[in-house]
Amino acid sequence: MQEKLPKIFKLEAGNASKNVLLLAGIFFFLCLLFTLHRYYSFYASFDQGIFNQVFWNNLHGRFFESSLSSSLSTNVVHAGEIATVYYHRLGQHFTPALLLWLPIYALFPSPATLTVLQVTLITAAGLVLYVLARQYLQPRLAVMITASFYAANAVIGPTLSNFHDICQIPLFVFTLLLAMEKRWWWLFWLMAVLILAVREDAGIGLFGVGVYMILSQRFPRAGVAVCILSFGYILVLTNKIMPLFSEDASRRFAIERFGQYIDGDQGSTLDIIRGMITNPVQFLVELVTPIDGTIKYLLGQWLPLAFVPAVAPGSWMIAGFPLLQLFISRGESVLSITIRYALTVVPGLFYGSILWWSQRQQKYKPSFRRLWIGCICLSLFFSFTSNPNRTFYFLIPDSVKPLVYVSLPQQWQHVNQMRSLLAQIPSDASVSATTYLVPHLSSRREILRLPALELRDDAQKVIKVDYAIADLWQLQKYQAAFKSDRRLLKDLVPQIDQLTNNREYGIISFQDGVILLKKAASSDTKAAAAWLQFRQELVEKDRGFSRGDALAFGDWGSGKGEKYISHPTYLMTND
Repeated sequence: MQEKLPKIFKLEAGNASKNVLLLAGIFFFLCLLFTLHRYYSFYASFDQGIFNQVFWNNLHGRFFESSLSSSLSTNVVHAGEIATVYYHRLGQHFTPALLLWLPIYALFPSPATLTVLQVTLITAAGLVLYVLARQYLQPRLAVMITASFYAANAVIGPTLSNFHDICQIPLFVFTLLLAMEKRWWWLFWLMAVLILAVREDAGIGLFGVGVYMILSQRFPRAGVAVCILSFGYILVLTNKIMPLFSEDASRRFAIERFGQYIDGDQGSTLDIIRGMITNPVQFLVELVTPIDGTIKYLLGQWLPLAFVPAVAPGSWMIAGFPLLQLFISRGESVLSITIRYALTVVPGLFYGSILWWSQRQQKYKPSFRRLWIGCICLSLFFSFTSNPNRTFYFLIPDSVKPLVYVSLPQQWQHVNQMRSLLAQIPSDASVSATTYLVPHLSSRREILRLPALELRDDAQKVIKVDYAIADLWQLQKYQAAFKSDRRLLKDLVPQIDQLTNNREYGIISFQDGVILLKKAASSDTKAAAAWLQFRQELVEKDRGFSRGDALAFGDWGSGKGEKYISHPTYLMTND
C-alpha cells in the first residue's frame, strides 16, 4: 500500500496539471477571441493607440516618444500648449519594462500584437500561480485557486481592455513570490527590478511583499531591503528622474489623484505623504468613502476566492498597500474593478489565500467546494454582465433607457465602410482621428485625437495635420445616452463646417457617417453632398438633438454656430 500512495499522488497531480492547462487554454482562447474582435471591430480606444505609438517609436529609435501622450500632458491640458511629436512619455509614466517586449513587436508591428501580448502575459501569470500554489496546497486546491484567478472580474476586465503596462504585474509578482519560496534569490531580485520597471507606482505592491517578509519573520532582512528599495525608488524616480522629462508627475497626476492633500497646483510624492500625515482626519475620510463603493469593490475582489482574502492576514499584508493607494485616491475610476488598477491588488489577495489554505486544507470539504464553485460562477456572471470596456457591445446594450445597442452585422458593415477611407491615408501622413479610429492609425510619428488638429513636428514647427477623419456614425449612435459623445459630436459638426467653408480642408470622402478631410484639397462633390445630408439629419431627425440643443449651437447649416472649443475632457484618459 505504501508503494501505491506515491503513484496515486502523482496521478492526482498529473490530472490537476491537465485541468490547469485546460483552464488556461480556455481563458487564453476566449480572451484573445473577444479582445481581437474588439480591436478589429473598432472598439479599442485611445490608450491602445498610445501604447502602439510608443512601441512604434521605440522600434524606430525614438524611445518612449508619443504625440498622443503629449496631448494628455500638463503642458497641453493645463498650459494650452501645442502637442509635440518628440514628447517623452516617461514624464507621465516611467515604463522601461515595455522594452522587454520590443523584439516581439518588431516581428509583428501592429496594435493587435499588443492585444495578443496582454492576453498571453495574464494567462502565463495564472500558470505561475498554480506552481506557486502547489508549494503549499494539494493539487485540487491549487486548481481551484487557479480557476478563481481566471474567473476573477479583476482579471477578466483588465485583460479585455486596451493594452496597458500593468498587465505585466501579476506575472512578475507571482514569479517573485515563487522565487522567494524556492529561495532562488537571483530570480527574486531580478523580478523585483522588473516590477519597479513596470511603472512608477508599481513599487507600492513590492513594498507590500517586503512588509509580509518582515511581519511573517520568514525573511526579515530581505524584507527590509525590499521595503527600502521600493520606497526609495518611488521617491527618487518621481522627484528626481521623471521631472527631467516633464512636469506631469507633479502638476497633473499628483493633483488629479491626490490634490486633496496638497496646497497649490502641483506637488511631489513627499508633499502628498506630508499632507496625509498632517491631515489624518481627511486621510481617514478618503480611506473609507464612499463607503458603499469601497465595500462593493472589496466584495468584488474577494468573490472568486470565496471571500477567503477577507480573513487571510497575508492578503492584507501584501494587497493592503495597493488597496490603500486606490482608496485614498480620488476619481471615479479607482474603484472600478474592470480597469487595469484592479490588477495591482490581485497577486497579494491570491498569495495570502494560498497561505491561509495551507493551514486549513482539511476544511476543503465538498460543501465548501460547492460554495466556492458558486462564487466562481457568480464572478464570471458579473464579469460578463459588466460588459468590460464594451467588449460585449453586440450582446449587451450600453444603455437600456434610452436604448443604445449596435448589432454585430451592423457594426461590421460599418467597419467595412470605414476601411476604405482609412486606406486613403498614407502611412507617413500626419492625421487626427476620433477615439476609436486612433489605434488603427497610430503606427506613425504624427497623430492626434480630434478635435485637435495642430502639433509641433520634429523641426519644432507648428503644423496642421494632413488628414482628419471622424466616425460621426458612432458618436450619433451613442450620444443619446452618453454626454461626452453628444458634446463631441456637437463640437465636430461646426468645426467641420468651419474648416470646409474657409477651404482649409476639403471633404474627399464621406461614407456611412465617416468623414475624411484633407488639408488644402478641394471637396469631392458627392462626398460634400452626402455630408450636408447627414448633417441635416443630425439637426432635424436625431432624437438626441432637441430644438433647444440645435439652437444652442446656432445655425449648423451655415457653419456660423458656436465657435469650436477643445474640451479638456476629451483629452484626458484614466491613466
